[in-house]
Amino acid sequence: MTQIPSRAEQRPEDTWDLSKLFSGDEAWAAALAEYESKTERIAPFRGTLGKSAAALADYLDFIRDFKILEERLGYYADLRQTEDEGANEGRTMTGKFMMAAARAQAAASWEAPEIQAIPEADMERFLQNPRLAEYRVYLKKLLHYKPYILSDAEERLIALHAEGEGLASETFSVLTNVDLDFGTVDTPEGSRPLSQSTWSVFMEHPDREIRRRAYEQFYSRFESHKTSLASLYSGSVKNDVIRARVRGFSSARQAALFPDKVGEGVYDNLIGAVSANLGPLHRYYGLRKKALGLAELRHYDVYAPMVPKAVKETDWNEAVGLVCEALAPLGDEYVGTLRAGLLGRWADRYENKGKRSGAFSAGSFTGDPYILMNYKNDSIRDVFTLAHEGGHSMHSWYSARSNPFMQYNYTIFEAEVASTFNEELLFRSLLKTAEGRDLKRYLVNKRADDILATLYRQTMFAEFEKRSHELEEGGTPLTVDVLRGEYRELLEKYFGPDMVFEDTSDLEGLRIPHFYRAFYVYKYATGISAALALAERVLSGGAREREDYFAFLKSGGSRYPIESLALAGVDMSVPAPVEAACKTFGRLVDELEGLLD
Repeated sequence: MTQIPSRAEQRPEDTWDLSKLFSGDEAWAAALAEYESKTERIAPFRGTLGKSAAALADYLDFIRDFKILEERLGYYADLRQTEDEGANEGRTMTGKFMMAAARAQAAASWEAPEIQAIPEADMERFLQNPRLAEYRVYLKKLLHYKPYILSDAEERLIALHAEGEGLASETFSVLTNVDLDFGTVDTPEGSRPLSQSTWSVFMEHPDREIRRRAYEQFYSRFESHKTSLASLYSGSVKNDVIRARVRGFSSARQAALFPDKVGEGVYDNLIGAVSANLGPLHRYYGLRKKALGLAELRHYDVYAPMVPKAVKETDWNEAVGLVCEALAPLGDEYVGTLRAGLLGRWADRYENKGKRSGAFSAGSFTGDPYILMNYKNDSIRDVFTLAHEGGHSMHSWYSARSNPFMQYNYTIFEAEVASTFNEELLFRSLLKTAEGRDLKRYLVNKRADDILATLYRQTMFAEFEKRSHELEEGGTPLTVDVLRGEYRELLEKYFGPDMVFEDTSDLEGLRIPHFYRAFYVYKYATGISAALALAERVLSGGAREREDYFAFLKSGGSRYPIESLALAGVDMSVPAPVEAACKTFGRLVDELEGLLD
């Protein structure tokens, strides 16, 4: 492809078919008008929910259908916008929907407090009524929050304050993505802009001098704004702590883990298990130093290519074939459904002007589990991305077909399991059939890097979040020096003795956007640990182990994540899966070392 085509130039068969959501933009607009009309019908239900099981069921029947319509509207508008971010149609639809949804949310803001105010004895009796059968999980999860719900007046104050709680995150994003000018870096390909988005490209550049100059230039900008950045993060942590204390939680971390019913021991097990298994990670960095032929490994060397990129042309149909072949152990229904979707119209396959970058899966209750790709034939990585997003989509496909709407949606904690599971099966399949040492070396290196980034690096982030919140809760102000000192300790702990850091390296802790959504990143590390354990269990097991995995895929939101993963055969309440994931990484390092000799 010599130039990026416009949206209109894409072949229809290479784009997704959104007709299961709406037949077109006009049908969407008519449905939006219906949605706005139904919003006016919410208020009369107020004050009736505790009268009887039938009254509660009447409301939930209405709100179920209302929410299904809301989901369809939201997904269609968002997907249309991603097709061409510069086009007016999709952006206008998204704006109209968001305004309508905000009005609907305000109209139904009384729902949770009113349900939680129903006397326990009455609610127990209500839950036995057959009309509430499909809502039992939804209601029980709503009641899970009851111990931390405050009075109406207090809840109103919290709601009024909520809008301002995101200012630290918004300001951080504007400062780092808009206001900070990182300049340009001269390369053999010409002068190239340095930014948050292009940072990774420079860090992967094979020329070490270019990496060094980009690194120093990048962090010099953060150095000049270090106090402001530390103040923003400190403010975000303070918000987390205050919000938890207001509701009566023992800590900000407990408050963050509470919705998923995840005990703090799970978080501590992750950090403890990874900390006890840093040996393979340190060996990897030693191997990287040796492979790059360096006298000393610097922080700007950790993403430089250790092995040549394997070039293998794989068109879309071939990629689908490779993915489906790798997933054959999951059986005919899974593979057949995924194959039909990927060769059909689930996926928006290729890049066009204005299309959103990257990839994602968007599975809803009524539409297909759509996949956005920007697939390139010469990138093996894109085949892995296809397997990854296919895992998300099949998880959504099974969840939607196995649960009523009010309990079909699974949590973020579970989401990365099905996708990473598919990547592991694809890796094993491709490695088994790989021809030539170069391709094998590339595959093993890629898999080791992926596990490192998801397991070890995210755990390091999780440990930093734990430390920073504990300092705030213990009365230690989060000054720039305190934050940098804590982060430098973690850099030295995780990277080990072969790494030489710059004076500015600890500023990395002030530029990670995930830190503004506290106690979230640990889910990536637990997710890959669960996925690796389940891949091994399914591939080495039989029909029972496969069916256990499908029980997890079908559970949707019917259980809390630790419970649903237990169905599949992995216990994330103990450190064993994390320890096993560390050993898997260690074996990859051993294999890579042999391939590099």
